[in-house]
Amino acid sequence: YCVEFRTESLSHHCALESRPYARWMQYLREGHTVCVACQPPAMNTGTHRCAGDGHNADGDKILHWEAVGNSQCQGTWKKIRQLEHCSCPLVHSFIFT
Repeated sequence: YCVEFRTESLSHHCALESRPYARWMQYLREGHTVCVACQPPAMNTGTHRCAGDGHNADGDKILHWEAVGNSQCQGTWKKIRQLEHCSCPLVHSFIFT
């Protein structure tokens, strides 16, 4: 499944990322919608859910995220909706880890 979030805030460290494999962090923006896929390697085997997916969160709850590979690139987002069938666009698409 996938979860759509609206980015509420992010640290300035994301824009400073220059390593070739992590340049995607430079494109994160407040107010953008991002799509995050929950795939089997990150799923809890008992619940079949990914940690941090905001399962019990309504649209007003602020959730925290952190980029893998740069713990200083972090921020907050709000859950928009969960999609059982993923159709994440190529841009602004991520996976839970």
